[in-house]
Amino acid sequence: MSSAPPTGPGLDEPRFRDALRGLPGRVWVISLGILVNQVGNFLPVFIVLYLTERGHSAGAAGLVLGASGVGKVLGNAVGGHLADRIGRRWTIVLSAVTTAGLTASVPSLGPLPVIAAAVGLIGVTSQIYRPAAAAVLLDSVAASHRQRLAAFGVFRFAMNVGAALGGVIGGVLAGTSYAGLFLVNAAACLLFGVVVGVLLRDAPRPGTGSGAGVGAESGSESGAGPGKDGVGAQEGEEVGYRRLLLTDRVLVRFLLMTVFAEFVYIQSTVGLPLHVSSVGLSERDFGLLIGLNGLLVLALELPITGAVARYRAEHVLAIGNLITGVGLALTGFTDSMGLLVVTVLVWTFGEMMTSSISQAYLGSLAPPRMVGRYQGLHGVAYTIGTGAGPLIGGAVYAVGPWVLWVLIGVTGLLSARLSLPPRRTGGR
Repeated sequence: MSSAPPTGPGLDEPRFRDALRGLPGRVWVISLGILVNQVGNFLPVFIVLYLTERGHSAGAAGLVLGASGVGKVLGNAVGGHLADRIGRRWTIVLSAVTTAGLTASVPSLGPLPVIAAAVGLIGVTSQIYRPAAAAVLLDSVAASHRQRLAAFGVFRFAMNVGAALGGVIGGVLAGTSYAGLFLVNAAACLLFGVVVGVLLRDAPRPGTGSGAGVGAESGSESGAGPGKDGVGAQEGEEVGYRRLLLTDRVLVRFLLMTVFAEFVYIQSTVGLPLHVSSVGLSERDFGLLIGLNGLLVLALELPITGAVARYRAEHVLAIGNLITGVGLALTGFTDSMGLLVVTVLVWTFGEMMTSSISQAYLGSLAPPRMVGRYQGLHGVAYTIGTGAGPLIGGAVYAVGPWVLWVLIGVTGLLSARLSLPPRRTGGR
């Protein structure tokens, strides 16, 4: 089996600024939709406070969060399959409508097991749209590294703006009424579905007629068409997740990299607050550090994405993952707010380097008819990393803080190595 070709800008690539200006309307429609959705995405943030206010224990709230995490893993897998089978548009609409209905029902649910089941289902339905949304971006741009990066950069910017606004709005609503909070969340989901259902049209599916669609160009340009690494013996053949994981070694390497990289990054919500408390700083100080991270991402992620667009994706991912790991590992050597600010600057820079390029790079690996499933597997790997990270990080910190910081550094190195193509001893 051959490994994937290098992925980076060609000589005839447009400049990143020109790529931004030339983005088609479908990119802006899906970015508007995700902005609306993120503004009202309150349940994942406030469900623990809602449950504890109703008299449930922290352990019970953790059980509900666990059900949500399992649901998110399943939701990405289901969403990737549906995006390739019924189309991107209807997959997103299905996700939005079902999530809205389930979220609106939460305030009326009584027993904890019923709430846990509903939140678990919300975990599934709320993630189904993600692979389809990523596939919309990849379908919409030509086979160009910088155009793919521009599309994901705009999408990420809209997502970050929505999350920032949503945090403020959610705090105000939670102080007034949790029932109102969840109803507004449901309304935002419905509006997301309306925006996509009314304004978005699916691109022609590759291999279904004239002009196999932009996605077909993407697959052929990257060398990632049927038959790559043993996937798909015939032109246009679609295969399941099991065969992908057994035959596409480049994909498996990318997924492992994603799990390890997300494990490292999520320690900013586990190891960092524990360390802040251990050195005598306050919750307010931790909030300022996380606020600094959010502000930097909003202001600088898109320009940094443009700056790294000129380099090979594998190299950018490796350097970004390494910087993130080093920055977070250095947290354990700090004992003042000033030094902690420096570490936040370091790992946030690594985060901004890799956030948009990761899914854009994966888009160059996927055969045209399987873009949704590749993105679904990315979502599964992402969710496993961010879900297992807090559990493992908290347990390791209890053994010894220095053990966690060493683990973060080693895992960051491993994710950086996995970002690069494997060494080959023979010919291609």
